[in-house]
Amino acid sequence: MPYYRRVGEIPPKRHTQFRKPDGGLYAEELMGVEGFSADSALLYHRHLPTAIVDSQTVEDKRGEVRPNLPLKPRHFRTQDLTWAEPDVDAVTGRRRLFGNADVSICFVAARTPSPLYRNAAGDELLYVHGGSGTVETVYGALTVDEGDYLVVPTSCTYRVVPGTAEPMRLYILEAVGHIGPPRRYLSAKGQFLEQAPYCERDQRGPTEPLLMDDSDVDVLVRHRTGLTRFTYAHHPFDVVGWDGCLYPWAFNIRDFEPITGRVHQPPPVHQTFEGPNFVVCSFCPRKVDYHPLSVPVPYNHANVDSDELMFYVGGNYEARKGSGIGLGSLSLHPSGCTHGPQPGAAEASLGADYFDETAVMVDTFRPLELGEAADDCEDPGYAWSWARG
Repeated sequence: MPYYRRVGEIPPKRHTQFRKPDGGLYAEELMGVEGFSADSALLYHRHLPTAIVDSQTVEDKRGEVRPNLPLKPRHFRTQDLTWAEPDVDAVTGRRRLFGNADVSICFVAARTPSPLYRNAAGDELLYVHGGSGTVETVYGALTVDEGDYLVVPTSCTYRVVPGTAEPMRLYILEAVGHIGPPRRYLSAKGQFLEQAPYCERDQRGPTEPLLMDDSDVDVLVRHRTGLTRFTYAHHPFDVVGWDGCLYPWAFNIRDFEPITGRVHQPPPVHQTFEGPNFVVCSFCPRKVDYHPLSVPVPYNHANVDSDELMFYVGGNYEARKGSGIGLGSLSLHPSGCTHGPQPGAAEASLGADYFDETAVMVDTFRPLELGEAADDCEDPGYAWSWARG
């Protein structure tokens, strides 16, 4: 969980009078999860955050997902995805690769600022695969760069503003629920433990308010039954201060400290986040197994309870050399299929002491189904790559 932060101006006591320079009251907004019995933040608005002047249904055009049939390992190349329009943004330009009842997994190469957006169905995890930019939120702004993870809590209004000429390439998980650090990394009071592979010093949150004064402002809202565009009387970015433990936060994958051992370590040592019925792991450059008879690449394995989705984002992934996988690739290894290193990779890895590879892995405990974007970037021959040698 994020630790307590205090940003901007707030009164000494919660739920007491906090007055503007003109004598009027600032409007409180308590953002809380799990029925206000878990993390929360208290925000102070210049205007009423409830002042809606219009509401319109918006068509959700990203289509359905379909089962992984026939069941087989699959390989997808996000670098082959294209967009019909040149002015792609990080919200409306998302293309869905995979999904199930717990999470939708999307990709976008954004070039223009997105509309204001709020996901009221669950937390989002954004991974910056390329480019950089600013994520403006009701809590303040965060600058993000290549390798950054950004957790956006449920119902946080935000927009993404790319900051460079190259597209801002984002890998996005939309959960139906909440995303956070694994509970085993945290003390009973929520502090990162000494054995955790990252800690509070690695986390970044907004440091100052972001104030805008526009009126009649549109916000696109994803909710449990679809998409709606609300028009607010005043810009939602009118928060003069807030405090609490619920806010958007970022940290860079390079700040994840790999856990290594004398022999090959199992995937849970790479776990970075947990969500509803899924986990996210970071495979980072690291010293590899140092037993004199170790085999550094992974053994063949079958994760019998989950689908494994690996996104290759940096370096050279030793285990799959020769399979066609490259930077920007995604491999999907479903439950029911044993998978492992490319033929010859185990022998070739003997004596290695360091792997320069970076990947983001998502394990889901319900089967992942395929979206329209998956159909557009699949390598049809991948499933037979072990037999080809």
